[in-house]
Amino acid sequence: MKEKGRKVIATNRKARHNYAIIDTYEAGVALVGTEVKSLREGKASLVDAFATVDDGEVWLRGLHIPEYSHGTWTNHSPRRNRKLLLHKREIQTLIGKTHEGSLTLVPLSMYFSEGKVKVELALAKGKQAYDKRQDIARRTAEREVTRELGRRIKGMR
Repeated sequence: MKEKGRKVIATNRKARHNYAIIDTYEAGVALVGTEVKSLREGKASLVDAFATVDDGEVWLRGLHIPEYSHGTWTNHSPRRNRKLLLHKREIQTLIGKTHEGSLTLVPLSMYFSEGKVKVELALAKGKQAYDKRQDIARRTAEREVTRELGRRIKGMR
């Protein structure tokens, strides 16, 4: 029986802080058996992960999937490069956009979708320190506005 919906395995929380997200893509991941079993246990880390385009193929590098605890000599290497499965047209647009400027491919999350492992891949541009400060200031201002509106509705002020 196949699973329905989306079960998140891992997220890259710092990606939205360090990068301005331009576009997102959903990609499948070519895995070996023990990797899938380890992912079903909920073990993965996207902290240092990034994607590259080499010879018309997209590769996910730096993703850490620990060895399967019940595996034997057939266990996988935890930090091996994994091929991402995308349509040819999507790969061509990624090649064009990554070569034209300072854009990079960053994985945002990894999840099971109908029993298959998928990665949400973002085309992103790195933020400078002042961009991060502006985002934090904007979020703080929005938070203060909503708090004040809530107080006024409740009649506290």
